[in-house]
Amino acid sequence: MSTVAARPIRWPALELSEQALSFLKWSALVLMVVDHANKYLYDGSQGWMYAAGRVAMPLFAFVLGYNLGRPGVLAAGGYRRTSSRLLIFGLLATPAFVQVNTLLGGWYPLNMMFALLAAVVAAWLFERGGRWDTIAACLVIAWGGAVVEFWWPAVGLCLAVWAYRRHPSPGAVAGFVLCLLALYLVSGNFWAFAVLPVLAAARFWPVELPRARWFFYAFYPLHLWGFWAYLMWVR
Repeated sequence: MSTVAARPIRWPALELSEQALSFLKWSALVLMVVDHANKYLYDGSQGWMYAAGRVAMPLFAFVLGYNLGRPGVLAAGGYRRTSSRLLIFGLLATPAFVQVNTLLGGWYPLNMMFALLAAVVAAWLFERGGRWDTIAACLVIAWGGAVVEFWWPAVGLCLAVWAYRRHPSPGAVAGFVLCLLALYLVSGNFWAFAVLPVLAAARFWPVELPRARWFFYAFYPLHLWGFWAYLMWVR
């Protein structure tokens, strides 16, 4: 009587078309503008705009984590390029970010570009491997998550997608879900889970929207400067 060894469960690879990725990026950008318009123009009074805005950050984190998890990113210098761009445009956004949030009562924490930057640097160090790189990555997560928008859940979402893209596992899925749950501590609701049907719908998007890679980096500081200029004008 022979015994057949149980085969390990294989989690499906995360593969998206360019059409799906472009849909997710543009959706994140539109939802971010909706959220910021509600925050800066309507003092957060529009419930539907606030709910829609909770999906923007998880979408940005997903797209970045997905792209970082592509094969050969380390050898091609992808981490270095991405972190440099996030740092530059995060710094360019900082004066306007500080001002629009000061007008509303405070500027802490650092803007979203720095949350994504912390995730990129941590992923970079993890992929390099080695004891000290791993320790440094953990320190980046610990310190970076304490000073950026959406705190550790934002960093964790990106890293969970990055980890699953490279090596599909239940741990990465659990990390992604736990980070969505943790966003309740930030926003007081579970609207972040609305990212899941958006991700599912992306697979059926038939048209590839413009990639406009530099546009997404530049738009972030530009739209904050635009809101600042408007607030200064009306007040």
